Amino acid sequence: MTTIDRSAKPEWAMTRREADIARRKREGLPPRSRRWPWILLALVVAGVGGFGWWKTHQPAPVVEVRTPEPVIVSRMQVNPDEYVDIAPQTLERAIKVIGTLQPSRKAELSSQTGGLVEAVNVRPGDTVKAGDVMVQVDVERLTLDLDLQRSNADATRAQLALAEGQLERAKALVDRGVGTASTMEEAQSSVDGLRASLSAQIDQVSVAELTLRNASVHAPFDGVVSARNVEPGTFIQVGAPLITIVDLSTVELEANASVSAGSLLSPGQAVSVTVDGIPDRVFPGTVERINPVAAEGTRAIPVYIRLANPNDVLLGGMFATGQVVVARQEDAIAIPSDAIREDGDGKYVLAIVNGTLIRQSVAPAELWEGRMTRISEGLKPGDVVVAAALPELSVGDQVELVGN
Repeated sequence: MTTIDRSAKPEWAMTRREADIARRKREGLPPRSRRWPWILLALVVAGVGGFGWWKTHQPAPVVEVRTPEPVIVSRMQVNPDEYVDIAPQTLERAIKVIGTLQPSRKAELSSQTGGLVEAVNVRPGDTVKAGDVMVQVDVERLTLDLDLQRSNADATRAQLALAEGQLERAKALVDRGVGTASTMEEAQSSVDGLRASLSAQIDQVSVAELTLRNASVHAPFDGVVSARNVEPGTFIQVGAPLITIVDLSTVELEANASVSAGSLLSPGQAVSVTVDGIPDRVFPGTVERINPVAAEGTRAIPVYIRLANPNDVLLGGMFATGQVVVARQEDAIAIPSDAIREDGDGKYVLAIVNGTLIRQSVAPAELWEGRMTRISEGLKPGDVVVAAALPELSVGDQVELVGN
Protein backbone atom coordinates (compact mmCIF):
# COMPACT_ATOMS: atom_id res chain seq x y z
CA MET A 1 0.00 0.00 0.00
CA THR A 2 1.35 3.24 -1.07
CA THR A 3 1.24 6.07 1.39
CA ILE A 4 0.34 9.40 -0.13
CA ASP A 5 2.14 12.42 1.35
CA ARG A 6 -0.54 15.11 1.33
CA SER A 7 1.76 17.74 2.64
CA ALA A 8 3.98 17.47 -0.46
CA LYS A 9 3.89 20.26 -3.00
CA PRO A 10 2.21 19.54 -6.34
CA GLU A 11 4.71 18.96 -9.07
CA TRP A 12 3.76 22.15 -10.86
CA ALA A 13 4.75 24.23 -7.78
CA MET A 14 8.18 22.62 -7.24
CA THR A 15 11.54 24.18 -8.16
CA ARG A 16 13.84 22.22 -10.44
CA ARG A 17 15.89 21.02 -7.47
CA GLU A 18 12.78 19.95 -5.52
CA ALA A 19 11.39 18.12 -8.57
CA ASP A 20 14.73 16.27 -9.00
CA ILE A 21 14.74 15.24 -5.32
CA ALA A 22 11.15 13.94 -5.59
CA ARG A 23 11.92 11.99 -8.74
CA ARG A 24 14.96 10.33 -7.22
CA LYS A 25 12.95 9.50 -4.15
CA ARG A 26 10.26 7.76 -6.28
CA GLU A 27 12.89 5.83 -8.13
CA GLY A 28 14.59 4.71 -4.88
CA LEU A 29 17.77 6.62 -5.66
CA PRO A 30 19.71 8.53 -2.95
CA PRO A 31 19.67 12.35 -3.07
CA ARG A 32 22.45 14.10 -4.96
CA SER A 33 25.50 15.08 -2.81
CA ARG A 34 26.06 18.95 -2.39
CA ARG A 35 29.83 19.60 -2.43
CA TRP A 36 30.04 23.32 -3.16
CA PRO A 37 29.28 24.51 0.41
CA TRP A 38 32.24 22.50 1.61
CA ILE A 39 34.43 23.96 -1.06
CA LEU A 40 33.30 27.46 -0.10
CA LEU A 41 33.98 26.71 3.57
CA ALA A 42 37.47 25.42 2.72
CA LEU A 43 38.20 28.58 0.74
CA VAL A 44 37.07 30.77 3.61
CA VAL A 45 39.21 28.85 6.13
CA ALA A 46 42.21 29.05 3.80
CA GLY A 47 41.72 32.79 3.33
CA VAL A 48 41.47 33.45 7.05
CA GLY A 49 44.61 31.42 7.71
CA GLY A 50 46.54 33.19 4.99
CA PHE A 51 45.51 36.60 6.31
CA GLY A 52 46.61 35.62 9.80
CA TRP A 53 49.98 34.48 8.50
CA TRP A 54 50.42 37.75 6.57
CA LYS A 55 49.39 39.79 9.54
CA THR A 56 51.85 38.10 11.89
CA HIS A 57 54.74 38.61 9.46
CA GLN A 58 54.15 42.37 8.99
CA PRO A 59 56.68 44.79 10.66
CA ALA A 60 55.47 46.47 13.82
CA PRO A 61 53.85 49.87 13.10
CA VAL A 62 55.73 53.01 14.16
CA VAL A 63 53.87 54.68 17.01
CA GLU A 64 54.36 58.47 17.10
CA VAL A 65 54.88 59.64 20.66
CA ARG A 66 53.64 63.20 21.13
CA THR A 67 54.77 65.40 23.98
CA PRO A 68 51.71 66.79 25.76
CA GLU A 69 51.30 70.51 25.20
CA PRO A 70 51.80 72.64 28.33
CA VAL A 71 48.74 74.11 29.92
CA ILE A 72 48.76 77.87 29.23
CA VAL A 73 47.46 80.03 32.07
CA SER A 74 45.87 83.22 30.80
CA ARG A 75 47.50 86.34 32.28
CA MET A 76 46.16 89.86 31.89
CA GLN A 77 48.71 92.59 31.29
CA VAL A 78 48.69 95.61 33.60
CA ASN A 79 50.26 98.78 32.18
CA PRO A 80 52.57 101.04 34.21
CA ASP A 81 49.83 103.64 34.69
CA GLU A 82 47.46 100.99 36.04
CA TYR A 83 49.48 99.89 39.06
CA VAL A 84 51.53 101.65 41.71
CA ASP A 85 54.46 100.74 43.96
CA ILE A 86 53.66 101.92 47.46
CA ALA A 87 56.22 104.38 48.85
CA PRO A 88 56.04 107.23 51.40
CA GLN A 89 55.25 110.56 49.75
CA THR A 90 54.39 114.16 50.55
CA LEU A 91 50.75 115.08 50.13
CA GLU A 92 49.62 118.66 49.58
CA ARG A 93 46.35 120.52 49.39
CA ALA A 94 46.53 123.74 47.38
CA ILE A 95 44.41 126.74 46.37
CA LYS A 96 44.68 128.12 42.86
CA VAL A 97 45.34 131.83 42.35
CA ILE A 98 45.86 133.75 39.12
CA GLY A 99 47.24 137.20 38.38
CA THR A 100 50.09 139.19 36.85
CA LEU A 101 53.70 139.75 37.87
CA GLN A 102 54.91 143.16 39.01
CA PRO A 103 58.38 144.37 40.07
CA SER A 104 58.84 144.22 43.81
CA ARG A 105 60.19 147.81 43.78
CA LYS A 106 59.28 150.56 41.37
CA ALA A 107 60.30 154.24 41.51
CA GLU A 108 58.74 156.93 39.33
CA LEU A 109 61.26 159.74 39.72
CA SER A 110 60.06 163.35 39.38
CA SER A 111 61.88 166.66 39.28
CA GLN A 112 62.45 168.30 42.67
CA THR A 113 63.78 171.48 41.11
CA GLY A 114 62.92 173.52 38.06
CA GLY A 115 65.31 174.39 35.29
CA LEU A 116 66.78 173.42 31.97
CA VAL A 117 67.59 169.71 31.49
CA GLU A 118 71.22 169.45 30.49
CA ALA A 119 71.59 165.66 30.11
CA VAL A 120 69.61 162.40 30.27
CA ASN A 121 72.06 159.55 30.71
CA VAL A 122 69.80 156.47 30.51
CA ARG A 123 67.29 154.85 28.17
CA PRO A 124 64.57 152.25 28.78
CA GLY A 125 66.14 148.86 29.34
CA ASP A 126 69.41 150.23 30.73
CA THR A 127 70.70 148.72 33.96
CA VAL A 128 71.69 151.21 36.65
CA LYS A 129 73.37 151.06 40.02
CA ALA A 130 72.25 152.90 43.11
CA GLY A 131 73.68 156.46 43.00
CA ASP A 132 74.15 156.67 39.23
CA VAL A 133 73.24 160.10 37.77
CA MET A 134 70.38 159.61 35.32
CA VAL A 135 69.21 163.21 34.68
CA GLN A 136 71.18 166.46 35.10
CA VAL A 137 69.45 169.86 35.37
CA ASP A 138 71.35 173.12 34.78
CA VAL A 139 73.06 174.15 38.02
CA GLU A 140 74.40 177.61 37.10
CA ARG A 141 71.40 179.55 38.43
CA LEU A 142 71.12 177.24 41.42
CA THR A 143 74.78 177.82 42.25
CA LEU A 144 74.29 181.57 42.12
CA ASP A 145 71.29 181.29 44.44
CA LEU A 146 73.36 179.29 46.89
CA ASP A 147 76.20 181.80 46.84
CA LEU A 148 73.74 184.64 47.45
CA GLN A 149 72.20 182.89 50.44
CA ARG A 150 75.61 182.20 51.89
CA SER A 151 76.63 185.88 51.44
CA ASN A 152 73.49 187.11 53.18
CA ALA A 153 74.18 184.77 56.06
CA ASP A 154 77.78 186.00 56.35
CA ALA A 155 76.62 189.64 56.43
CA THR A 156 74.07 188.94 59.12
CA ARG A 157 76.68 187.02 61.09
CA ALA A 158 78.96 190.13 61.03
CA GLN A 159 76.12 192.41 62.14
CA LEU A 160 75.30 190.01 64.95
CA ALA A 161 78.91 190.12 66.19
CA LEU A 162 78.78 193.96 66.27
CA ALA A 163 75.45 193.99 68.09
CA GLU A 164 76.69 191.51 70.67
CA GLY A 165 79.69 193.84 71.36
CA GLN A 166 77.37 196.80 71.87
CA LEU A 167 75.25 194.74 74.25
CA GLU A 168 78.27 193.88 76.35
CA ARG A 169 79.29 197.56 76.65
CA ALA A 170 75.73 198.58 77.59
CA LYS A 171 75.72 196.02 80.38
CA ALA A 172 79.06 197.31 81.69
CA LEU A 173 77.79 200.90 81.84
CA VAL A 174 74.65 199.84 83.71
CA ASP A 175 76.77 197.91 86.19
CA ARG A 176 78.87 201.06 86.90
CA GLY A 177 75.69 203.15 87.26
CA VAL A 178 76.38 205.41 84.31
CA GLY A 179 74.17 203.70 81.74
CA THR A 180 70.44 203.40 81.42
CA ALA A 181 68.38 200.23 81.33
CA SER A 182 66.63 201.31 78.13
CA THR A 183 69.95 201.43 76.26
CA MET A 184 70.79 197.88 77.37
CA GLU A 185 67.31 196.66 76.31
CA GLU A 186 67.71 198.17 72.85
CA ALA A 187 71.08 196.44 72.43
CA GLN A 188 69.59 193.12 73.57
CA SER A 189 66.68 193.45 71.12
CA SER A 190 69.08 194.12 68.23
CA VAL A 191 71.11 191.01 69.09
CA ASP A 192 68.00 188.82 69.25
CA GLY A 193 66.76 190.07 65.91
CA LEU A 194 70.04 189.45 64.17
CA ARG A 195 70.29 185.98 65.65
CA ALA A 196 66.84 185.11 64.27
CA SER A 197 67.73 186.51 60.85
CA LEU A 198 70.96 184.50 60.80
CA SER A 199 69.11 181.31 61.68
CA ALA A 200 66.63 181.88 58.82
CA GLN A 201 69.42 182.64 56.40
CA ILE A 202 71.28 179.48 57.43
CA ASP A 203 68.10 177.51 56.63
CA GLN A 204 67.91 179.25 53.26
CA VAL A 205 71.49 178.21 52.57
CA SER A 206 70.51 174.60 53.37
CA VAL A 207 67.54 174.82 51.00
CA ALA A 208 69.74 176.20 48.26
CA GLU A 209 72.26 173.41 48.80
CA LEU A 210 69.46 170.78 48.65
CA THR A 211 68.06 172.31 45.47
CA LEU A 212 71.49 172.20 43.91
CA ARG A 213 71.91 168.55 44.88
CA ASN A 214 68.45 167.70 43.48
CA ALA A 215 69.49 169.06 40.13
CA SER A 216 71.25 165.71 39.68
CA VAL A 217 68.70 162.84 39.65
CA HIS A 218 70.29 159.66 41.06
CA ALA A 219 69.12 156.03 40.91
CA PRO A 220 67.66 155.16 44.32
CA PHE A 221 68.50 151.42 43.98
CA ASP A 222 69.96 148.90 41.58
CA GLY A 223 67.48 148.27 38.81
CA VAL A 224 66.41 148.67 35.21
CA VAL A 225 65.01 151.78 33.52
CA SER A 226 61.46 151.10 32.34
CA ALA A 227 60.41 154.58 31.19
CA ARG A 228 62.02 157.90 30.15
CA ASN A 229 59.77 160.97 30.12
CA VAL A 230 62.22 163.82 29.51
CA GLU A 231 64.75 164.83 26.87
CA PRO A 232 67.79 167.13 27.00
CA GLY A 233 66.97 170.82 26.41
CA THR A 234 63.55 170.60 28.04
CA PHE A 235 62.69 173.19 30.68
CA ILE A 236 60.96 171.41 33.55
CA GLN A 237 59.02 172.48 36.61
CA VAL A 238 59.07 170.94 40.05
CA GLY A 239 57.14 167.65 39.98
CA ALA A 240 57.63 166.88 36.28
CA PRO A 241 57.99 163.09 35.64
CA LEU A 242 61.51 162.11 34.59
CA ILE A 243 62.52 158.43 34.84
CA THR A 244 60.89 155.19 36.02
CA ILE A 245 63.17 152.49 37.42
CA VAL A 246 62.19 148.96 38.56
CA ASP A 247 63.92 146.28 40.60
CA LEU A 248 63.46 142.81 39.07
CA SER A 249 65.68 140.89 41.48
CA THR A 250 62.39 139.91 43.11
CA VAL A 251 58.91 140.13 41.63
CA GLU A 252 55.46 140.09 43.14
CA LEU A 253 52.49 138.15 41.85
CA GLU A 254 49.38 140.25 42.35
CA ALA A 255 46.86 137.41 42.29
CA ASN A 256 43.23 136.82 43.13
CA ALA A 257 41.80 133.95 45.17
CA SER A 258 38.18 133.03 45.74
CA VAL A 259 36.53 134.50 48.81
CA SER A 260 35.69 131.00 50.07
CA ALA A 261 39.41 130.18 50.19
CA GLY A 262 40.37 133.35 52.02
CA SER A 263 40.16 131.77 55.47
CA LEU A 264 42.72 129.11 54.44
CA LEU A 265 45.35 131.62 53.31
CA SER A 266 48.01 133.12 55.56
CA PRO A 267 51.37 134.88 55.13
CA GLY A 268 54.35 132.57 54.82
CA GLN A 269 52.60 129.78 52.92
CA ALA A 270 54.59 128.19 50.09
CA VAL A 271 53.44 128.74 46.51
CA SER A 272 54.30 127.01 43.24
CA VAL A 273 54.00 129.42 40.31
CA THR A 274 53.84 128.70 36.59
CA VAL A 275 54.20 131.55 34.11
CA ASP A 276 52.77 131.82 30.61
CA GLY A 277 55.55 131.87 28.05
CA ILE A 278 58.01 129.94 30.27
CA PRO A 279 57.04 126.27 29.84
CA ASP A 280 58.29 123.39 31.97
CA ARG A 281 59.38 125.63 34.84
CA VAL A 282 57.91 126.08 38.30
CA PHE A 283 58.95 129.08 40.38
CA PRO A 284 58.78 128.87 44.19
CA GLY A 285 57.19 131.75 46.03
CA THR A 286 55.82 132.83 49.40
CA VAL A 287 52.60 134.55 50.39
CA GLU A 288 53.65 138.02 51.58
CA ARG A 289 50.30 139.56 52.52
CA ILE A 290 46.57 139.15 51.98
CA ASN A 291 44.06 141.91 51.40
CA PRO A 292 41.33 141.66 54.07
CA VAL A 293 38.65 143.02 51.70
CA ALA A 294 37.45 141.45 48.46
CA ALA A 295 37.96 143.49 45.30
CA GLU A 296 34.95 145.67 44.57
CA GLY A 297 32.49 144.05 42.19
CA THR A 298 34.17 140.63 42.41
CA ARG A 299 34.22 137.59 44.65
CA ALA A 300 38.02 137.59 44.79
CA ILE A 301 40.54 138.31 47.54
CA PRO A 302 43.80 140.01 46.41
CA VAL A 303 46.84 137.95 47.42
CA TYR A 304 50.43 139.16 47.05
CA ILE A 305 53.10 136.51 46.45
CA ARG A 306 56.83 137.20 46.41
CA LEU A 307 59.13 135.32 44.00
CA ALA A 308 62.91 135.41 43.62
CA ASN A 309 64.13 136.30 40.13
CA PRO A 310 67.93 135.98 40.17
CA ASN A 311 68.34 135.75 36.38
CA ASP A 312 65.70 138.35 35.51
CA VAL A 313 63.67 135.69 33.69
CA LEU A 314 60.41 137.01 35.09
CA LEU A 315 59.16 140.32 33.72
CA GLY A 316 56.50 142.74 34.84
CA GLY A 317 53.11 142.13 33.26
CA MET A 318 53.51 138.36 32.74
CA PHE A 319 50.42 136.28 33.45
CA ALA A 320 50.96 133.61 36.10
CA THR A 321 49.10 130.90 38.00
CA GLY A 322 49.96 129.92 41.55
CA GLN A 323 49.18 126.92 43.74
CA VAL A 324 49.19 127.99 47.39
CA VAL A 325 49.90 125.03 49.66
CA VAL A 326 47.44 125.27 52.56
CA ALA A 327 48.02 121.77 54.00
CA ARG A 328 50.87 119.25 53.87
CA GLN A 329 51.34 115.64 55.04
CA GLU A 330 54.86 114.22 55.07
CA ASP A 331 55.75 110.51 54.66
CA ALA A 332 52.18 109.51 53.84
CA ILE A 333 50.99 106.26 52.28
CA ALA A 334 48.53 107.21 49.55
CA ILE A 335 47.00 105.65 46.44
CA PRO A 336 44.71 106.90 43.67
CA SER A 337 41.10 106.96 44.79
CA ASP A 338 40.12 104.73 41.83
CA ALA A 339 42.19 101.91 43.34
CA ILE A 340 39.85 101.53 46.32
CA ARG A 341 37.08 98.94 45.96
CA GLU A 342 34.29 97.89 48.27
CA ASP A 343 32.37 94.67 48.91
CA GLY A 344 30.31 93.21 51.72
CA ASP A 345 33.40 92.94 53.95
CA GLY A 346 34.42 96.57 53.52
CA LYS A 347 36.93 98.52 51.46
CA TYR A 348 39.93 96.87 49.89
CA VAL A 349 42.48 97.03 47.08
CA LEU A 350 43.80 94.43 44.65
CA ALA A 351 47.37 93.74 45.73
CA ILE A 352 49.71 91.99 43.29
CA VAL A 353 51.71 89.19 44.92
CA ASN A 354 53.82 86.93 42.67
CA GLY A 355 51.62 87.76 39.70
CA THR A 356 48.37 86.95 41.49
CA LEU A 357 45.71 89.39 42.66
CA ILE A 358 44.78 89.14 46.31
CA ARG A 359 42.27 91.07 48.41
CA GLN A 360 43.96 93.54 50.77
CA SER A 361 41.73 95.35 53.26
CA VAL A 362 42.53 99.05 53.74
CA ALA A 363 41.37 101.94 55.91
CA PRO A 364 41.08 105.08 53.74
CA ALA A 365 41.56 108.49 55.38
CA GLU A 366 41.20 111.95 53.83
CA LEU A 367 41.27 112.92 50.15
CA TRP A 368 44.20 115.03 48.86
CA GLU A 369 45.21 116.80 45.66
CA GLY A 370 45.25 114.76 42.46
CA ARG A 371 42.51 112.43 43.77
CA MET A 372 44.98 110.77 46.09
CA THR A 373 43.56 109.10 49.20
CA ARG A 374 45.73 108.65 52.27
CA ILE A 375 45.66 105.11 53.67
CA SER A 376 45.91 104.91 57.44
CA GLU A 377 46.01 101.09 57.67
CA GLY A 378 46.44 98.13 55.35
CA LEU A 379 49.40 99.06 53.13
CA LYS A 380 53.14 99.39 53.64
CA PRO A 381 56.09 100.53 51.50
CA GLY A 382 56.96 97.99 48.85
CA ASP A 383 53.41 96.74 48.22
CA VAL A 384 52.17 96.77 44.64
CA VAL A 385 48.48 97.43 44.01
CA VAL A 386 46.21 97.95 41.02
CA ALA A 387 45.76 101.72 40.78
CA ALA A 388 43.11 101.95 38.06
CA ALA A 389 39.44 101.05 38.13
CA LEU A 390 39.65 97.83 36.08
CA PRO A 391 36.33 95.99 36.53
CA GLU A 392 37.59 92.99 34.55
CA LEU A 393 40.12 92.19 37.29
CA SER A 394 39.15 90.26 40.40
CA VAL A 395 40.77 88.38 43.28
CA GLY A 396 42.72 85.33 42.11
CA ASP A 397 43.42 86.55 38.58
CA GLN A 398 46.90 86.10 37.15
CA VAL A 399 48.47 89.37 35.91
CA GLU A 400 51.67 90.49 34.26
CA LEU A 401 53.17 93.89 35.04
CA VAL A 402 54.15 95.50 31.76
CA GLY A 403 57.33 97.55 31.96
CA ASN A 404 58.25 96.24 35.41
